[in-house]
Amino acid sequence: MKVVIADRFREDARADLEEDGFHVIYDPDLKDESLAQAIADTGADVLVVRSTRVSGDVLKAGRLGLVIRAGAGYNTIDVKTAKERSIYVSNCPGGNSNAVAELAFGLMIALDRRIPDNVEDLKRGIWNKLGYSNARGLWGSALGLIGVGRVGRAMIPRAQAFGMSVSGWSRSLTPAQASELGIERKATPLEVAASSDVVSLHLALTSDTRRMIDREFFDAMRPGAMLINTARDEVVDEPALARAVKEKGIRAGLDVFTGEPSSGTGTIENELFELEGVIGTHHVGGQTLEAQQAIAEETVRIIREFKRTGVPPNLVG
Repeated sequence: MKVVIADRFREDARADLEEDGFHVIYDPDLKDESLAQAIADTGADVLVVRSTRVSGDVLKAGRLGLVIRAGAGYNTIDVKTAKERSIYVSNCPGGNSNAVAELAFGLMIALDRRIPDNVEDLKRGIWNKLGYSNARGLWGSALGLIGVGRVGRAMIPRAQAFGMSVSGWSRSLTPAQASELGIERKATPLEVAASSDVVSLHLALTSDTRRMIDREFFDAMRPGAMLINTARDEVVDEPALARAVKEKGIRAGLDVFTGEPSSGTGTIENELFELEGVIGTHHVGGQTLEAQQAIAEETVRIIREFKRTGVPPNLVG
């Protein structure tokens, strides 16, 4: 069985596959036409990707039986075409939950204590202890979760350790589940917005969640509250966010945003980062060594099960 890996992937996991008898073709630079050509030339059975987009043309290029998204989401894969061609699509949910939750709290603290501004002033030789001594602090504040899946649930004990109260909304969250998690269940996203000092987004991208965080949501938020997005950029109406930053003093910490390059390096143009009170990171929420190892191990498991049974675990779509 031939496996094409078209993104960065741990060497030890590749070695495990080769020891199991898989023929591994590893080229993290494959994209678009070159990826389609590689699928056709190698006769690959399995394609493994992370951020690389898998279009219908790629899926039609050869005889793939399985595409694995080595991560939680799968919006970069043309699942509709995969279904039409009887190609399985699997992902690795939960492997990066701890990493994403950690970055979400890093963004919260950075916003509250204005850490990027502190650092920038020090680099310019400016001492402004007076100006940076009025942070609100996280202790005693209210965290609202939009989405209470694996990452959302990883946020809860961390928030409680910071002395924060936690509320949450998701379509599937029941009162009994909320009680078991030790959080307050809200009936709507707007209720979360209105009751939170910090709102953290943990939504998968679907037709229902696209632009869910819109002008009405921002109007419901408390003035000066924080929005943390480590999920998908498309769940936020960015012009509405820009307006809320300017008019309500909403602060935003973004690991995902419109205009991200598809490659590992490049340039961005996003006016949000020109606004005071907006900080960001380079879509690295799930990119810790711990998370990469967990996801690599799960990817290997999926491929092994696919070979053994013909049906992979963690099917999506």
